[in-house]
Amino acid sequence: MPFNDQEIADAGLAVLDHYVKNKPVDQIAVDRILLSALQAAKKTVPAAKQYIVEQLRYTYNSNFMWFNGAQQVTYNRKQTLAQAQYPWRSAHDGFGLDEDRLVQHGIAVDDNGPGGQASRAEFEILTNIMMEQTESLRLGWEERFSKHAHLNGAQSSEAIAGLDFLVSTTPTTGTVGGINRATAGNAYWRNHASLNLDNTTTTGNILDQMELVWRNCRRNGGRPNKIIVGSTYLDEFRAHMLKSYGRMDFGQVGFSRVQTGTDMITFHGVEMDWAPEFSELDSEFGGSPTWEKRCYFLSIGDNIRLRPMKGQDMKNRKPPRPYDRYEHYFALTWRGALTMNRGNQNGVMGVD
Repeated sequence: MPFNDQEIADAGLAVLDHYVKNKPVDQIAVDRILLSALQAAKKTVPAAKQYIVEQLRYTYNSNFMWFNGAQQVTYNRKQTLAQAQYPWRSAHDGFGLDEDRLVQHGIAVDDNGPGGQASRAEFEILTNIMMEQTESLRLGWEERFSKHAHLNGAQSSEAIAGLDFLVSTTPTTGTVGGINRATAGNAYWRNHASLNLDNTTTTGNILDQMELVWRNCRRNGGRPNKIIVGSTYLDEFRAHMLKSYGRMDFGQVGFSRVQTGTDMITFHGVEMDWAPEFSELDSEFGGSPTWEKRCYFLSIGDNIRLRPMKGQDMKNRKPPRPYDRYEHYFALTWRGALTMNRGNQNGVMGVD
């Protein structure tokens, strides 16, 4: 027995809603290191006309002075705040399901049917089709959105500006959030960068420079809470530490198993998370230095934040079926931006 159009639409939305609620996008696969951290700390914003705004305190504008007795003192009018403005962007992903495909699976559709006529077997077939379509929609969304969360936004004028824009390998150039980092008075808005690090045994500067960047990130308050590294950087840091300072521990004679491998690498108590996506970014988009050679010290949450608009974070959509196509459409949309409110609390490093 046939489904009618409304039943097809309802079934699609039900499955889509199930996946968004029960397998939500913020439960990102652990390999999507950056997006997983951003989603865990995201903060919604109300609807905005053009920009999502971050308020910044860039100076105390202190009028402090010493005085004695009846000596005259002075007062000032404090101007301590600036605004970083990030244009919000819209994202979409969706799929279509034409009636021929449904018929090939044994599902009939009738525009004028009264509804409620489909068999249990037809419902199971339709649900299985929609489950596969919806799951692949979610996984594809995660893959593409995650990549653009890393990039600088130059790939598309409609894309958000991501990590490579906010935490730049050239932090004395460019305008971020409407604030020009090249202006001398805006040095507070620059992240820290140290490139071409050397991991030569005992004489390499990789550890020294990491210590320097870490202290600079902490100098104005706060502390990086996320370290993300590419394969090359992680290997060179590990090799430098083991060959310069490390040791090998062996168990008792007679043990039947020898366990090897690096369980965890930390820096100042923060785990260095390997980002498998960096190799994909290198092959698809490139970069200098290459992504695999990078290490990021990031403050995610209070500082770098994913800012979806209220009611626009992974919203289920069901566009109407067009009059000239026998096809049903389902989609997810998102509106928001990736923002930063303190540049000098983040850093990026790169190895030769």
